[in-house]
Amino acid sequence: MLVDSHCHLNYKGLVERQGDVLENARAAGVTAFLNISTRQSEWDAIVATAERESDVWASIGIHPHEADSHADLGKGALLEAAGHPRVIAIGETGLDYYYDKSDRAVQQALFRTHVEVSRETGLPLIVHTRDADDDTATILAEEMEKGTFPALIHCFTASPEFGRKVLELGLTISLSGIVTFKNARELQEFAREIPADRILVETDSPFLAPVPHRGKTCEPAYVRNTAEFVAELRDEGVDELAEVTTRNFYRLFSKAAA
Repeated sequence: MLVDSHCHLNYKGLVERQGDVLENARAAGVTAFLNISTRQSEWDAIVATAERESDVWASIGIHPHEADSHADLGKGALLEAAGHPRVIAIGETGLDYYYDKSDRAVQQALFRTHVEVSRETGLPLIVHTRDADDDTATILAEEMEKGTFPALIHCFTASPEFGRKVLELGLTISLSGIVTFKNARELQEFAREIPADRILVETDSPFLAPVPHRGKTCEPAYVRNTAEFVAELRDEGVDELAEVTTRNFYRLFSKAAA
């Protein structure tokens, strides 16, 4: 029993054969999927998939790459969309200074708007951060002082120091197929120290296929490969890791458990 805690089922490469993709994953033991949105124009389709598939859930949010085109979104639209019974998360949101596709100040403002919505709704915040460790940690810490909110760092690739900071703030950390890459030694070392009650696994499909599927379109079924790799890193059985990460998913995303 595994959960793919972050996938893009409506993205090119998966959406054209979405039914087969889901069946492949179910055959591999994946029992739930969190289908992530990155821009407002996707929300209806993301939610519709979750309405159609009983084991698929939806998120509502704006990726930092899309911040400039959503600068005036405001929290009202997010709050309204978050009320849907199949929406269990806010995001993905955050900061991306690697590509800098949106103005950094706009990214930061929209990130804080998502935090407000997470705090008001109680739905977990899904955080994307790349080359923005300091600002991401600062915003999370400042916002936690205003009032706590549940959150996780998805597709964790940041420094161990950043990881320890967000763990101290109470966040969960999700590992993608990147952890299986040969050049991810620092990430692999950090994966060993993530507390058992704060770890999730994901694919971020159709991106970042894990070993041994590198170069292919990533699918939710491949979360098993990541789980097997992480379990070996942590000297655990894959069934044990699957049970722990599934339990963590439903604890964090309590709306799905309900």
